[in-house]
Parts: sequence; structure tokens; C-alpha cells
Amino acid sequence: MVKIRLSRVGKKKVPFYRIVAVDSRRKRDGGVLETIGSFDGLSGKLTKFNQERMDYWVSQGAVTSDAVKRLHKVYTKSAEKKA
Repeated sequence: MVKIRLSRVGKKKVPFYRIVAVDSRRKRDGGVLETIGSFDGLSGKLTKFNQERMDYWVSQGAVTSDAVKRLHKVYTKSAEKKA
């Protein structure tokens, strides 16, 4: 089963995460299928996010983690404000 979750890439005390599609049996920072976006943990902002690829993986049956669901909700609200 494919999951969409966060993978930490930041150094110590400087959290930075990638939003990735990964096989659920892999470790947190293990081999990923695709990188969908990135999130800066210090500022609390999405620095990059590919909505089309997120929709694709969800349509293929991928399950999103709770943290990614929250980030996705924030992203869609900010995108609506800009439009």
C-alpha cells in the first residue's frame, strides 16, 4: 500500500520535511516513489507542493497521513484566497 507522508531531511534542530509517496513498509526516510512537495518546519509554510501529483496518488489508492492532510487543507485554503 502506498502512503503519502512526511520524510525529514533537515539537520538537527532545523526541521525540514519532504512530502513523499512511499510504500508503507518502508522506513520514514527510506526509498520514496515520488516527492510531491516540501514543508519548512521552522516557518510552518509549504515551500513547494504539486497538487496534480497528490491527486494522482490519492486516485491510485494512496492513504495520506494526518500531518499531510492538515498541510493539504492549509494549502487549498491559501490557494482559494489567491484566486
